[in-house]
Amino acid sequence: MNKHTKIAIIIAPILAILGFAATDMYSEYKASDKRVFVMQVQDSCDIKAQKCILQSNEFLLSFTDNKGETVINTTYPLDTATLFLVDANDNVTSYPLGMNSSPYYWKAQTNLGSLIAQPGTVQKIRIIANIKGGSYISEFDSITQ
Repeated sequence: MNKHTKIAIIIAPILAILGFAATDMYSEYKASDKRVFVMQVQDSCDIKAQKCILQSNEFLLSFTDNKGETVINTTYPLDTATLFLVDANDNVTSYPLGMNSSPYYWKAQTNLGSLIAQPGTVQKIRIIANIKGGSYISEFDSITQ
């Protein structure tokens, strides 16, 4: 074996490890890029009846409201979430959601329950859920049956 072959055998594993580390760092960097995904309502949305699920590919987000506490549940852990209630004059009230029991459950004290109490009520809602640089957004109506 000549000198160049010996050096190549010694250096090849080092270059492979460095290449693997560089690829991992690059993929982590790309994962933190800002991206926006739009969620759509599955079927129809009635938060009072606890039938409101938003979807974007495999990401699901569901809404419930119980005694003034609005709770969202997601299929992936969130970093932050903000709920916006929009009135008839397009005035927006924002509610930053706090983590409930895990990053999959978020809640806030809101007046959503009183706004959707009557049958036939339509309430416009906006949501922004953030996961590692990705923002999942939606604007939809909850229609009380």
